[in-house]
Amino acid sequence: MSVSGAVSQLSPFGRLLRHWRTLRGVSQLNLATEAGVSGRHISFVETGRAQPSREMVLRIAESLDIPLRERNALLAAAGFAAYYRETGIDTPEMEPLNRVIAFLLSQHEPFPALLMDRCWNVLRCAYSCSIRSRRWLMRSHRSCRRVRTHRR
Repeated sequence: MSVSGAVSQLSPFGRLLRHWRTLRGVSQLNLATEAGVSGRHISFVETGRAQPSREMVLRIAESLDIPLRERNALLAAAGFAAYYRETGIDTPEMEPLNRVIAFLLSQHEPFPALLMDRCWNVLRCAYSCSIRSRRWLMRSHRSCRRVRTHRR
């Protein structure tokens, strides 16, 4: 069986595991040592010959230093529910954080400041930024039409 044939037969979890392992430059043996399991078990999990437990998925994700959002994707690929909660920035429970963000943006005056998400969408901007750069932001970033500005 060719290598490309073997990759196409991997389970969804196995594909994601191989992706993250390759991205981090970690061999199956090094990952097994870090996660506290045998190299054979990592190989079996990656090829789909063994089904990982929820705890094993979390240990592997921790060993590979995978971001929390991607750990949830790894859990879903293994058939488990998400472990890490994702909360929107505009929810009531994030209000203390929003006050801190508003304070930081106001303290950054008179210089422009932006708060962006992981996809480079502008979520908040300082008042001076909105005065000086709003036209440019509106032309270059479609998502900036929803920008909140913070006045002192």
